[in-house]
Amino acid sequence: MTRPAALQQPRRPGRIRRTLLIAAGLLCVALATAGVFLPILPTTPFLLLAAACFARSSERLYRWLHENRWFGPFLTRYRAGLGIPLLSKLMILTLLWITLAASAFLAMPDRLWWVRLILLAVGAGVTTHLLWIPTYREPTVSRN
Repeated sequence: MTRPAALQQPRRPGRIRRTLLIAAGLLCVALATAGVFLPILPTTPFLLLAAACFARSSERLYRWLHENRWFGPFLTRYRAGLGIPLLSKLMILTLLWITLAASAFLAMPDRLWWVRLILLAVGAGVTTHLLWIPTYREPTVSRN
């Protein structure tokens, strides 16, 4: 007699699939790292995607990502729905709009006006998404 599906151990992915998931997770971590310095590149979606890849392929890398001193607290707070610190939001928005403005007006020829509209739409979308994410505030410690 077979065990019900809910009681069976989850199947481990095959060697090729596991290798591809680890490679994709590492690529996502690299892109998230680049996103810290390049405001047009989002950090959070790549971290979440890396965590999903590692959860399906490597418990060690999944644990490393969550315990990482740079990404761990950010990822844990985001996944718990606690949000992003205000200073991080301000830095992200400032760098985002400086980069978009420089790209649109310094690097873009006038004949490509439609690319400027795309950059504006991307900036508006990222700004809207960022403002919808709750703002994380450190818990205050009361002194008694």
